[in-house]
Amino acid sequence: MAYPQTRLRRLRASDGIRRLVRQTELSVNDLVYPLFVKAGKALSSPIPSMADCMHLSPDLVGQEAKRVCELGIPAVLLFGLASKKDPAGSQAWDPDGPVQQAIRSIKAVTPDLVVITDVCLCGYTDHGHCGLIKDGKVDNDSTCQVLAKVALSHAQAGADIVAPSDMMDGGVSAIRQALDRNGFQDVAIMSYAAKFASAFYGPFRDAADSAPAFGDRKTYQMDPASADQAMVEIALDIQEGADIVMIKPALPYLDIIYRARQRFDCPIAAYNVSGEYMMIHSAAKAGLLELEPAMLEVCTAIKRAGADIIITYFAKSIASIIRKT
Repeated sequence: MAYPQTRLRRLRASDGIRRLVRQTELSVNDLVYPLFVKAGKALSSPIPSMADCMHLSPDLVGQEAKRVCELGIPAVLLFGLASKKDPAGSQAWDPDGPVQQAIRSIKAVTPDLVVITDVCLCGYTDHGHCGLIKDGKVDNDSTCQVLAKVALSHAQAGADIVAPSDMMDGGVSAIRQALDRNGFQDVAIMSYAAKFASAFYGPFRDAADSAPAFGDRKTYQMDPASADQAMVEIALDIQEGADIVMIKPALPYLDIIYRARQRFDCPIAAYNVSGEYMMIHSAAKAGLLELEPAMLEVCTAIKRAGADIIITYFAKSIASIIRKT
């Protein structure tokens, strides 16, 4: 291995050689594109806090899904914005809620596109927390039962995968039981198994109108310093019936993705969240870096760490680039 016999630059000498020896290849099949569905009709408006992202009403979301499908992206992840909020977040399980309508619209236009739905209450409650409030705190067990109702309503509307993002203990089990009891054994669960109480969610909370009205989410989302606990959370969700587990955010937690890949055999998703997305956009707008190489590098790094599925607002742009090469 001594110099000069070993010259690693030989394997970097041309684009063709680099492609031949490349270990990680980003594919359109890795991507999931998030969509924000807002109650109403004929609504298509830019989201100020998130470049190139839109609020769409259920009647228009099918058109966007068709564009996503044409790019070869296999799946979308739906987030709902309620027309009315209450302490229980009751519109979250309304059969005519924005997500439920959007699922039906998408399936009518692109039946083969995989529809994943975020299962949570934060966008539907007037207090902005991910669960029911009791004595000033989020009540874990009663929240699990409500989330099971939400997931079931999504499955009844035609969702392929439900994705609980609440971080309630036992939530995956409650959802799996509810789905199975009602004949939806084939609907998969993508659990936000290791979701950290991160500073990188700001643009999303503005886009989804889901910021907490009081306090924070540190009692149920994970402490960023607790790596071992993330492994316990993932293991528990798998035991409870999760088919896919997610680490969120992605970039500050590449070590968690790597550790999960070494330990668990199930598919692993990583969420390239809104703050990560907008950091790159903002830096590119300021002339500090080039947008296209940066987005490709970031998502390649997430895959290299061990993610099978990358949820990213860059999905359409990356798919367009891949199709050209």
